[in-house]
Amino acid sequence: MNETVIIATYVVIDEVLQHAGEHRHPLSQVSDAEVLTIAVVAALYFHNHQERALCMMRACGYIPGRLSISRYNRRIHALRDWLATLVEVLADLFSSVSVYIIDSLPVPVCRRVRASRCRKVKGRVYYGYCAAKDEKFFGWRLHLVCTPTGLPVSFSLLPASLHDLTAVHELTCQLPPGALVVADKGYNCAHDEASILAHTGVRLVVQRRDNMLPNTPADDQLIRQHRHMIETVNSQLEAMGIQRLRARTNEGFILKVHATLLALICAKFAAPV
Repeated sequence: MNETVIIATYVVIDEVLQHAGEHRHPLSQVSDAEVLTIAVVAALYFHNHQERALCMMRACGYIPGRLSISRYNRRIHALRDWLATLVEVLADLFSSVSVYIIDSLPVPVCRRVRASRCRKVKGRVYYGYCAAKDEKFFGWRLHLVCTPTGLPVSFSLLPASLHDLTAVHELTCQLPPGALVVADKGYNCAHDEASILAHTGVRLVVQRRDNMLPNTPADDQLIRQHRHMIETVNSQLEAMGIQRLRARTNEGFILKVHATLLALICAKFAAPV
């Protein structure tokens, strides 16, 4: 574990909570910021195994107060909305660049053969296909926009069967006008490109298919320069275990997805330049 990243994560979370007026209960030995930090550390170093992260942080002295795993579970679920809020707050700090990259990532909730017995989500809408890996899966699809340095700035978690273009309007409307968004072949749609440009001023720079008119040399250069970064981000999320999450409820599953995104932002934010 990296002490600098852990301390920086706690400081950032604590500052945001204090600024929002969140006060620590006088009887609690562990603050809300410390509870949220445990979830981030679990995603960053323990594949979202939160009990292991709690024990390790307590043993290393990061958590001075007493906190059982059952009490921790109740508190982190009560604070789960803060994880998504923290992702959005930190993303706003990095959303002023001129180029972004968009892509989607499969987030299975269970093996496809067990889908009929899954209690977290049900229905055909959660049966998806990943063309990049040529495999079927059951669960969610994480749609993600990141900067050229790999910092997530916008995300959406949708059922796996929905097309990549389903989330593209929601994700791009949060970007500054005049921004360029690099995308792969799955985002080819002249109507959506024109609609996004007209309503938000954001231009999609999409990799064209072989049977389509090619991009301009400048757009091709932009794709070659930045496209690899989203693959790097996806690999980092996979390394944190986002495709092997274990949770009893769908709320707990989404909590861990948000914790993983927050962990990625904090790790990059605290990394030495």
